[in-house]
Amino acid sequence: MFGTGLLKGLGITLKHFTDTFTDDRRKEPSRYEGSIKLDDKRRIIDQPITQEGLLTIQYPEERRLLPERFRYIPMLIWDTEVGEDRCTACGICAKVCPPQCIWIVRDMDDQGKPVTRPAEFYIDVAVCMSCSFCTEFCPFDAIKMNHDYELAVYDRYPQLVYDKEELTVPLEYYAALWPTQFAEEQERRAQEKEEERRREEEKKAAAEAKAKAKAAGAEAGEAKPKRTKEELDAMKAQAAAKAGAKKAGDAEAPTPAADDAEAAAKKARLEEMKRKAAEKAAQRKKESGE
Repeated sequence: MFGTGLLKGLGITLKHFTDTFTDDRRKEPSRYEGSIKLDDKRRIIDQPITQEGLLTIQYPEERRLLPERFRYIPMLIWDTEVGEDRCTACGICAKVCPPQCIWIVRDMDDQGKPVTRPAEFYIDVAVCMSCSFCTEFCPFDAIKMNHDYELAVYDRYPQLVYDKEELTVPLEYYAALWPTQFAEEQERRAQEKEEERRREEEKKAAAEAKAKAKAAGAEAGEAKPKRTKEELDAMKAQAAAKAGAKKAGDAEAPTPAADDAEAAAKKARLEEMKRKAAEKAAQRKKESGE
């Protein structure tokens, strides 16, 4: 029949309309009972069971319970366990941001050298599209998506340009907003630390084994002394000279006659030295007798 779909839709709308009046009169808890509770700094105090069904929330007295994966604008994590910002001012979040709403200024030390921490960090909330690219690409888990959506102000500048102080939250706040993701990250960090510790132990054990093998070789007399650069150069020159002599052949080799003459000359020099030594000894003896 023509118009049955329209009548069915009107009936569903009427049912939802009447439910908004009868919900408060039910004996069981209201569907919007147990909204999240916030302190004066808009920090989560309690997070009850997720609500179900269609409901009308009396905002701002009642606030809807947000799911864990709800995201609005980024926030910077202050690691309370270490006592410093997780952000290293690497600039990856600013590079991957589609609307380019992130500005970072790296800090400097007393000598003017850059250090791995941000001196200034700004996010233009009016431009941010809540895509969470910055959180996905951050290698240090330093930036996460906040659940705070109550950002109504009269002027865009400077109220909607958040600085580092306004963006920074403690690690416990992030753990309360994202409990499942926080637990997964903590487990991954523990595994990475354990793997790093294992690699360090293996490296240390290998170094100790190498040192023991070297010491054992030295005791057995197998350790070869290291040659200096001058010794190596002399060995190279000697090898080159031998190679040149081998190529020249026997043409330049001394003859037997030349060898006999050289031997005779050496013998004559030796005899002369002996004679001079005998004369000196006789002279000293004569002087000592006088």
